[in-house]
Amino acid sequence: MAKKTAVSSPKGAGQKVIPHSLFSEADVAAFRNGDHIALYKLFGAHAIKHKGVEGTYFAVWAPNARSVAVIGNFNHWSHAEHELFVRWDSSGIWEGFIPNMGSGEAYKFAIHTESGEVLEKADPFAFFAELRPQTASITWAWKHKWKDTKWLKKRASSDLLQSPCSVYEVHLASWQRDPAQPDRFLSYNELADRLIPYVVEMGFTHIEFLPVMEHPFDGSWGYQVTGYFAPSSRFGSAQDFAALVDRFHQVGIGVILDWVPAHFPGDAHGLYQFDGTHLYEHADPRKGYHPDWKTYIFNLGRGEVRSFLKSSAAFWLDVFHVDALRVDAVASMLYLDYSRNAGEWVPNHLGGRENLDSVSFFKELNEALYSHFPGIHTIAEESTSWPGVSHPTYAGGLGFGMKWMMGWMNDALRYFERDPYYRKFHQNEITFSLVYAFTENFMLPLSHDEVVHGKHALIYKMPGDDWQRMANLRLLYSWMYTHPGAKLLFMGCEFAQTAEWNHQQSLDWHLLEYTPHAGIQNFVKDLNRLYTSSPGLYERGMQASGFEWIDNSDHEQCILVFLRRGHRTADDVVVILNLTPVPRPHYRIGLPGAGNWQETLNSDAQRYGGSGLVNEVIHVDEIAWQGRPYSAALSLPPLGAVVLQCPLEKKQKRLTL
Repeated sequence: MAKKTAVSSPKGAGQKVIPHSLFSEADVAAFRNGDHIALYKLFGAHAIKHKGVEGTYFAVWAPNARSVAVIGNFNHWSHAEHELFVRWDSSGIWEGFIPNMGSGEAYKFAIHTESGEVLEKADPFAFFAELRPQTASITWAWKHKWKDTKWLKKRASSDLLQSPCSVYEVHLASWQRDPAQPDRFLSYNELADRLIPYVVEMGFTHIEFLPVMEHPFDGSWGYQVTGYFAPSSRFGSAQDFAALVDRFHQVGIGVILDWVPAHFPGDAHGLYQFDGTHLYEHADPRKGYHPDWKTYIFNLGRGEVRSFLKSSAAFWLDVFHVDALRVDAVASMLYLDYSRNAGEWVPNHLGGRENLDSVSFFKELNEALYSHFPGIHTIAEESTSWPGVSHPTYAGGLGFGMKWMMGWMNDALRYFERDPYYRKFHQNEITFSLVYAFTENFMLPLSHDEVVHGKHALIYKMPGDDWQRMANLRLLYSWMYTHPGAKLLFMGCEFAQTAEWNHQQSLDWHLLEYTPHAGIQNFVKDLNRLYTSSPGLYERGMQASGFEWIDNSDHEQCILVFLRRGHRTADDVVVILNLTPVPRPHYRIGLPGAGNWQETLNSDAQRYGGSGLVNEVIHVDEIAWQGRPYSAALSLPPLGAVVLQCPLEKKQKRLTL
């Protein structure tokens, strides 16, 4: 079968597909060079008017196909009814206009390969898809009247790295479900009604969704994406998702999406062997197959694939006004030998293990996104010590805005899992993060990955009896919120969910009927309010000048005392952690100055389920201690955190030590 081209095609009123193109020569060149970031305006299915006739324009990249047709209910899935035209410029783009086709039509591309196969593929650029297990794309023309102008202006003029950033990580399918129909997902609209007020009440600044991009398998949690430009139809339409984002913005909450450029599944309707060849993935399985996830790896050495992924990232920021993308599995993309044994990987042209195509891709991606979308951020889930992940590209970095601090998470959980009696021998585990805390712009994650696959819920990682577990959990959260860096907490952890996360059911909201769990929830609320109202905890959160140890040498009693600093002396915050279940009465700590120091948070307060050992009044003495000119004797609660603040005069100078 010869390829059908726009040049040689017959013309006439009876023709079912009319030659038409939305691509300029510059678009095609940028697509092939890997520089295009707005392909979603060109590829896929677009409702347009051509020569006064309304219809739908289709375009798809299939350079090795013998022919491509649009199939669907409208033509009884016939492969011969609506053949597209291949462009004359060897770009491999097939396109055409179908008159009188409107929104809501299910369709696929029937791709006749050089080997004689016929593949029925979903549209890689579709804006909407059928509900699984159905796999067709759907033509979808929609508009949303955005009401978040105020939010976008504020975002563009503010610096998230010097602002509070407390993220609530959510899996939409299992945050809540309808009690009357526990197998039914809440819709985007229902989630807006329930989730938004909850996030506001809890005091988080941002919401992060596990991938909402279309995916066929619920058990992948969204991390095996087939629709890189389509919000999942599990929860409603694209405009419903837009409304959800908009409503979050209207109450001052930022929206972060997980985005997955590291791999894609091999489902027959998806990207794998899209035109009968390894089009999106590497042909060599040593580069193109991921052994951990049994998925396929994008060929980032190909310009068209780079443009596809860059456009996907830009799409969510542009079309849906998303504020940040958390980029999944970055480490797996940076190393050619990631999760591979000797002989199972191919070195780069310099003989090294670094994936140079990925390195250049991330640099180009971040430069493009930050230059086009003011105030957005990209956040890397990168689990190794790759240098400069969140450094600007002009300084040799990858250009991400932030990086997950996996080292802090691993060390903190290992330490808190220990019996408090033995913690004195491992104090370096909990303090080590401050050695490198300012080498990157870090986000501290207690994420979904820590509460699945036999790892236990956070509460059951904690040692001791039930009371001590709750106290340890409050102490862990205190360490996270007072440690430099942005914060992330997975849903359910804010009320001490006892079961491991199960993506197939709702969180155990009934636990809030019990005082200890309600106490943890109250504590997280107050931690968020403390954090967002205390410049000393966020203004210099990415700078070494924002943190100082007052004392980290009391290994025997497992007590840490440190200072967090903002731009003004009045914003100083002193934090004391007692990491054993032994109360420490009259424990003297050094203070940076005199004044009316007050206890603004105590994790042992009865409101949180604690024993109530609090400091009602703090007497500051002119007694030098721990290298400070002033000090105070405090009652330190068992497994407790105490936060002190001093509302000094705005003009008072900081005491330099």
